[in-house]
Amino acid sequence: MRDLLKKIDEKKILLDSKRPLPTYTVKSIRENLLLEWTYNSNAIEGNTLTLQETKVVLEGITIGGKTLREHLEVINHKEAILYVEEIVNSEKLNEWQIKNIHRLVLKGISDEYAGVYRNQNVIISGAQHTPPDFMVVPDEMKALIYWYENEAQKLHPVERAAQLHGIFVGVHPFVDGNGRTARLLMNLELMKSGYPATIIRAENRLEYYNALDKAHTTNDYSDFSKLVAYEVEKSLDMYLKLI
Repeated sequence: MRDLLKKIDEKKILLDSKRPLPTYTVKSIRENLLLEWTYNSNAIEGNTLTLQETKVVLEGITIGGKTLREHLEVINHKEAILYVEEIVNSEKLNEWQIKNIHRLVLKGISDEYAGVYRNQNVIISGAQHTPPDFMVVPDEMKALIYWYENEAQKLHPVERAAQLHGIFVGVHPFVDGNGRTARLLMNLELMKSGYPATIIRAENRLEYYNALDKAHTTNDYSDFSKLVAYEVEKSLDMYLKLI
């Protein structure tokens, strides 16, 4: 892992040395990222829109035969990304920001639960880990923020982003939309440290779920951090290739 992080650091230094990046290159990368991030994050959660269909919905066109929820998941995810971009340079992460991200993810889909911590117990299908009782969710979220402000600041930014995602999903603070919110939080943290946003691809869903479950049941984040780090390196490679 140390060697992988060293390679990532070297590529980031190289990318930073080429800033400011060409305007149109940045614009095309951003448009592609918005599409790929939205498509993959939704697909992981079971949205059946293809990449091209997602592109069309982002352009404001309705796809026949697809549910209203699937359309809203695309539109909402774009809005959530725009909000994340807005708060990148703001104060440190807090619960209010997390709830705002989640509120955007579930807007019009499940308004009564949007931005509201769960008031019932849940299980994650297929996972060994069972999220904590809903009664302790507020305390667990306060503990997450305390960890973020203290111990997490000693970690490499890529490991910090991965563990933030992992701990958040372990708490599973909301009834629905936790996965999408976790990936938005992960990228918010990466972008705060000057890294490009990173996509967990739908085709890696099984590896992703297994690494998360291992982290939650054994508190060993090595597999999950490595999975995120590989994707960060791919994002850096894409930027470097285009410039």
